[in-house]
Amino acid sequence: MNKQSIISDFKSHVSAGKVAFYQKYGMDFVMGHREGPWLYDIDGKKRLFNCHSNGGVFNFGHRHGEIVATLKSALDELDIGNHHLMSAERAILAKELANSMPEDLNICIFSVGGGEAVDLALKLALGHTGRRKIISARGGYHGHTGLALSVGDAQYREPFGVSLADKVQIPFNDAPALEAGLDDQVAAVILESIPATLGMAIPKAGYLEQVRSLCDQNGTLLIMDEVQSGLGRTGKLWAFEHAEIVPDMVIIGKGLSGGIYPIAATIIREPLDAIFQKEPFIHISTFGGAELGCRVGQKVLQLTSEETFLKHVRDAGVKIRSGLESLSRKYPKFFTGIRQSGLMIGLELRDEYAGPALTKAAYDQDLLMIYANNDKSICQFLPPLTISDDEIEWVLEHLDKALNSARKLRSALIAKKKSDGIFKRFSRKPND
Repeated sequence: MNKQSIISDFKSHVSAGKVAFYQKYGMDFVMGHREGPWLYDIDGKKRLFNCHSNGGVFNFGHRHGEIVATLKSALDELDIGNHHLMSAERAILAKELANSMPEDLNICIFSVGGGEAVDLALKLALGHTGRRKIISARGGYHGHTGLALSVGDAQYREPFGVSLADKVQIPFNDAPALEAGLDDQVAAVILESIPATLGMAIPKAGYLEQVRSLCDQNGTLLIMDEVQSGLGRTGKLWAFEHAEIVPDMVIIGKGLSGGIYPIAATIIREPLDAIFQKEPFIHISTFGGAELGCRVGQKVLQLTSEETFLKHVRDAGVKIRSGLESLSRKYPKFFTGIRQSGLMIGLELRDEYAGPALTKAAYDQDLLMIYANNDKSICQFLPPLTISDDEIEWVLEHLDKALNSARKLRSALIAKKKSDGIFKRFSRKPND
């Protein structure tokens, strides 16, 4: 199809607002061929190295050979399946996920996307405890659906008139604030192991251990959202492993799909299964745990769990860190710090104008990077976990050019007072 006709149809039938934004900032990219870390414009005139990975969806890059082959093979014998019936594929993946978790995190409930998986965790917490409050981190993000939306920031709820008084937000990395917020009506605390939309906030030493302890003392469940940080992104299979804690529930999504077939899951401790043992059909998801997706998830988990793969993530993180530190020294007034755990990285920039400026400058240098919506002074840096040494060198070279351009673009944005437009969200749905 002609690129302009696609843009016209997208404007008329999908989102006029997105088209207006992309055209205003010279980013009218339409996805065409994609392979490995690369995305190509449909007209073949531009390509982007994916340093965002859609929040971890493309941990293995685009169209990874083994994952694609797994889905093709599955299509010879499987379809979505029937959620009313028992399934070998669901049983296999659920067992493998349970085996990857500590202690009695043994029950796996499948969903289509992260938001749905969060919804299930929250309603299960409310039902199991009989309490009515949920505590989440201010600036965090857990999805655009019902209960998931309610524990996110007001900017995602208020345009739709959604207001739920029983949801309380506290600062991330502030154990005293959590302690003050806990009472006998708090059913659960839900946290991202590393809140990406907040700007890749790295947990302080001992913070998650304190959260676990405070929840235990209050009879409150702890839900860890690993939709973006899980499946090897931090150099461990699950990011909460760095703190050596055992959550009551773990949310998995994005990367489990291999970028090929949507699937998410809520892993719960055995006592929380009591509701489902009594009423096994009380929660259903027609497409959750689709058998095709389960087969893909099995391959993804197999590849991700290999110690050689996790070591590669850690080693790549060290090499990228060295390069980023060099660039930070080169642009000290603009690039001010690094937040990092493995290949989950946030670039600390000068101010709230700098994140949008670097997003645009990186695009012009063939890098797809996106600023953190709830802290625009941070630019997210999430390359594929399969990134090679040569690709690291290429990315750093082009990031150098982007940082140089972004300094000038930031000044122009301030001078021309055009910040309002660029502060609109660069489109994505982190947990969908």
